[in-house]
Amino acid sequence: MDGGNQSTVSEFVLLGLGHSWSIQFLLFVIFLLLYLIIVSGNIVIVTLIITDPHLHSPMYFFLANLSFVDMWLSSVTTPKMISDFLRENKTISFAGCMCQIFFAHFIAASEMVLLVSMAYDRYVAICKPLHYSSIMSLQRCTGLVVSSWTTGFVHAMSHLAVIVQLPFCGPRDIDSFFCDMPLVIKLTCMDSYNLDMLMNVDCGFVAVTCFILLLISYTYILLSVLQSSRTGASKALSTCSAHVTVVVIFFVPCIFIYVWPLNITSLDKFLAVFYSVFTPLLNPAIYTLRNKEIKKALKRFRSYYVGSQEKV
Repeated sequence: MDGGNQSTVSEFVLLGLGHSWSIQFLLFVIFLLLYLIIVSGNIVIVTLIITDPHLHSPMYFFLANLSFVDMWLSSVTTPKMISDFLRENKTISFAGCMCQIFFAHFIAASEMVLLVSMAYDRYVAICKPLHYSSIMSLQRCTGLVVSSWTTGFVHAMSHLAVIVQLPFCGPRDIDSFFCDMPLVIKLTCMDSYNLDMLMNVDCGFVAVTCFILLLISYTYILLSVLQSSRTGASKALSTCSAHVTVVVIFFVPCIFIYVWPLNITSLDKFLAVFYSVFTPLLNPAIYTLRNKEIKKALKRFRSYYVGSQEKV
């Protein structure tokens, strides 16, 4: 980083979600519990998929990666937010702020591409079942996951390379609980309109492209399901409805924060909390509650663990 650009602003002040001590303590308890549930829930899913041979299939391979990504998506901002509830001075260093921006966009873009890969997996499974095993090989699945991480890295670096060069010399208050890129850009000592538009286009390209690909995939799946048997259609719709639910709760906040911002502070904070906390919380719940194989794997894991304890 160029030290000259950050010589006058070495840290930023996060205004957080509330000012009353009683409200902040309540929020501390709530979000601490939610974060523990997010981490433990996603770890359980990853562990089940790795250890249970019945779940060694492409769909669960992608689901394990999604749970891993969700765990880190929440971990980028939530621990800092939780600790700040107990602090009077909610500051974050310039380097820490840049890291939050980088990893938030890195992980979010990776998850978008990963959701497209999951939709492609369901498309092949439902529309081309006879060729599923040959198309969705381990090599293909690994390549799709690697491409999601690569896309996320390139997307995040494109933002970071621009933001670290900006001159910050004026106000340093960020009206949020983390270093949200649009809010940080507004603190620069320059007209930020054109830069805002550029960043929105960059985010929009990734988000809208992935969203369109997802719509196309699930439209093909729906048309194929409507032409299939009633039993097969019911199972396919059950699986895809979980995927569509995850897509909606992930993309809607992202679009209104970065692609089509409404510039309403309270709404932006709500969407940011939903995107960074409730989306990683809801994903394991949706897949666990609606997936019979995950439920069976959980029962097998419990019986194995209980049996091992009794032997000891």
